[in-house]
Amino acid sequence: MRGGLWQLGQSMTRRLAQADKKTVARRYFSAEAELKKTVLYDFHVANGGKMVPFAGWGMPIQYKDSIMDSTLNCRQNGSLFDVSHMCGLSLKGKDCIPFLEKLVIADVAGLAPGAGTLTVFTNEKGGAIDDSVITKVKDNHIYLVVNAGCRDKDLAHIEEHMKAFKAKGGDVSWHIHDERSLLALQGPLAAPTLQHLTKEDLSKFYFGEFRMLDINGVHCFLTRTGYTGEDGFEISVPSENALDLAKAILEKSEGKIRLTGLGARDSLRLEAGLCLYGNDMEQHVTPVEAGLTWAIGKRRRAEGGFLGAEVILKQLESGPPVRRVGFFSSGPPPRSHSEIQDDKGKGIGEVTSGGFSPCLKKNIAMGYVKSGSHKAGTKVKIVIRGKAYDGVVTKMPFVPTKYYKPS
Repeated sequence: MRGGLWQLGQSMTRRLAQADKKTVARRYFSAEAELKKTVLYDFHVANGGKMVPFAGWGMPIQYKDSIMDSTLNCRQNGSLFDVSHMCGLSLKGKDCIPFLEKLVIADVAGLAPGAGTLTVFTNEKGGAIDDSVITKVKDNHIYLVVNAGCRDKDLAHIEEHMKAFKAKGGDVSWHIHDERSLLALQGPLAAPTLQHLTKEDLSKFYFGEFRMLDINGVHCFLTRTGYTGEDGFEISVPSENALDLAKAILEKSEGKIRLTGLGARDSLRLEAGLCLYGNDMEQHVTPVEAGLTWAIGKRRRAEGGFLGAEVILKQLESGPPVRRVGFFSSGPPPRSHSEIQDDKGKGIGEVTSGGFSPCLKKNIAMGYVKSGSHKAGTKVKIVIRGKAYDGVVTKMPFVPTKYYKPS
């Protein structure tokens, strides 16, 4: 299911228009009884959400509007996503930072209290177990969110290393926030809308920062971040208050912010040049190859001390064998696993995510090519259903990001 969300949404829309709806429902929703549901599930259905299985959850792929319209509305006004399938957790204890630094590439100790960053959990070979946004709440408290599809393996990985760390006298414990839901509010109207619901001055709250504060009268964790390239927030709210908060956000926006599904979320993150784990990052791909060198803290480059550091530091020194790059292309939109060739027809890599950009009105894609073929302007061929189409390597993001940073 991963990476094909935009395509799945388009396919479902066509099928629902052409076929008997009960037949289609059986085809796509046959496992519905086994799927986990967020507390907003009935709210999604009542608002026209087309629910599909995703990482073990029933999630909305789109609503009554098209994925194209939803994507454009996020960039022009705003979107509210239910991302409660993702896993929030806290690490606590006086040694929680040195513990986490054994598992991730970030300089966690160097973060200011209330500051966060994107990071990568690595394995012994330097490959990515998952990417995660982590926040140093204070010196003895880390808050992080991991991907839904990686939850089980991530938690097992953390727990295994935590047991060994504690056996040597380390002071660290964890709490998995299954009692909370997670909403992502994205787009130019995100901040002015949310400001109606909190007394905190959001104009002094910048990209990557974290606060605990009251929103709509409820104690929430608020991070100024997102997965669209737009300004926005991720709001961790007690699950019993999530529906009221979602309704309040939509009401305060006077209908301009819309409920938005996973299909538009996928096209938005692709336009922003952001990785989808399971497509653009996997266990055999290092952060250097994935273009996330910037996420490796300066101190960590000097000291290492995280899993796979030897491999990663060597790649920093001598360069990686492959690199993640962006593409524009002609012909049909590229899809995951489409072969990338040089201008002589020799295979040099593979597309990992691709589609038609609703904002740019052209094909965009990302994928991995051999080092040396990664520079912007390099002409390539992308093979789709046996036919090679012209493409060109381009810088990412495809659509400029609008993160709220100090001027």
